[in-house]
Amino acid sequence: MVKKLFRRIDKTFSFVEDWTLVVVVCVALLSGLTNIILRKTTSISLYWSDEVVRKTIFICTYVGCSAAIRQRSLIRIDALPQIIPVTRKFFNVINHLATMFFAGLLTWLGWGMFLDVYADEYATTATLQIPEWYFYIILPLVGAMMFIRTLMLLTEDLFFPATTDND
Repeated sequence: MVKKLFRRIDKTFSFVEDWTLVVVVCVALLSGLTNIILRKTTSISLYWSDEVVRKTIFICTYVGCSAAIRQRSLIRIDALPQIIPVTRKFFNVINHLATMFFAGLLTWLGWGMFLDVYADEYATTATLQIPEWYFYIILPLVGAMMFIRTLMLLTEDLFFPATTDND
């Protein structure tokens, strides 16, 4: 029953992560490429293109963190468990707890930043005048996704060790 719930959550999160990354990277590529082509072939320059690329990198960074947890690709204590295999489970738990701590901070502080920016009606992007809170809401959302994903991995590692292979 728990495995089924984990699979459903994983599929939902994976769908959101994958499509967010696809759309955001496509937007960055199209705006950057269009700006370069226009600048090289004409005297037109898209003044807003750099801002779009910066904001898409911001989104990719945080959404990519959650996707990295799914792939077990985050930075972790790796050398000692390879030298002394007995410590592998201990350091794995420490890694998961550290990631959950970071994700909890990201959620808590990100929510506070979101509320501050949401309350400021003048907090908009420099060129496109998009409200900044659209970007700051990503912090608590991704923090919560990272926390849930890590909690799922920790539970799998502790209670279902046979299912820890990278599918």
